Amino acid sequence: MREGARVRLDYSAQSLWRVDRMIEEIRREGPPYAAVESVLRGLGAYAGEVIVRQTGAEWWATGGEHWVRTPDGRLWDPIDEARRCYAGHGSLRLLCRDATAPG
Repeated sequence: MREGARVRLDYSAQSLWRVDRMIEEIRREGPPYAAVESVLRGLGAYAGEVIVRQTGAEWWATGGEHWVRTPDGRLWDPIDEARRCYAGHGSLRLLCRDATAPG
């Protein structure tokens, strides 16, 4: 993200449209993955927290990896999805939509 960027994120599913757009803008600027890895991790964690708040899910962690487990038992990896967004083939908004849909 640009230095000093002011982005309002309110933990709503709709806010993930903005997050997907931010990742797309970063991708278009073309920085090396290593330069944006921590930003992507943070945006993925934000998306995971949106899912947690929308569904009553909980965070699961093992071996340094973090997932969200929804009440129906499904596991979601929003941090990896943020990486996929940066690669041009993922969407945190769609991940949230799928995670909040009945399983």
